[in-house]
Amino acid sequence: MEKMRIDKWVWAVRIYKSRTIAADACKSGKIRLNGNVAKPSALVAENDKIEVKKNGFNLEFKVIKLLKSRVGAAIAVECYENITPQEEMNKYKNWFMGKAQPELRERGTGRPTKKERREIDDFKDSDNPFDWWDEEEEEI
Repeated sequence: MEKMRIDKWVWAVRIYKSRTIAADACKSGKIRLNGNVAKPSALVAENDKIEVKKNGFNLEFKVIKLLKSRVGAAIAVECYENITPQEEMNKYKNWFMGKAQPELRERGTGRPTKKERREIDDFKDSDNPFDWWDEEEEEI
């Protein structure tokens, strides 16, 4: 196999969950092939560079092997080299770890009330999570 469609390749190596999602990402310009925006039908060959914008992160891959069909995760990682810059990988890892960790609460306090949940959401969504600190200094 010399070449294959880019939407099929990013689906086969498990970068996207479905081929439809991969094709939609191509159509919206989130996938680049060798620096150019790729249509779903663009052909990928070995040693091509693929850039993917996913969840606000810019991931970069080098194609090592082309696949006939979707494979398991253990085999999929052997088919590409992750050449994403370390700074971007650190951002992705921090986001992923933060997503997986639940909020820390005292044991036995139960679920947060509606009011507490809103306060937590406001704190997490604010641009400056330490704005309460600035207010205390002004009062002194």
